Amino acid sequence: QVQLVESGGGLVQAGGSLRLTCAASVSIAFRHMAWFRQAPGKERVFVAAVTNNGNIADYADSVKGRFTISRDNSKKAVYLQMNSLIPEDTALYYCQETSRAGSNWYPKYNYWGQGTQVTVSS
Repeated sequence: QVQLVESGGGLVQAGGSLRLTCAASVSIAFRHMAWFRQAPGKERVFVAAVTNNGNIADYADSVKGRFTISRDNSKKAVYLQMNSLIPEDTALYYCQETSRAGSNWYPKYNYWGQGTQVTVSS
């Protein structure tokens, strides 16, 4: 069972940038990985996914063109570069192994790390 630790969140003004990091305890070379987020009072939702070899990335419509997901399997890490942040991006961000069903990405397991808080002020 892989343990995932998210970091890199913080408080930023609208229009700013942050880079989130997800560090895994074991190899993720054969795992599709994704970022999800949960805003206060709302359900956790998909943000971005990347296939195990990094060849394919997919994004929620709300972040397309602003966020970039990447990975470094040699470092057992997944990243989320977030640019042009808006207040609606405020949420707790989690990474998780993911699986795909049709055009949707789902968390593969029902456990989560502590997440990293992103707060965007207007």
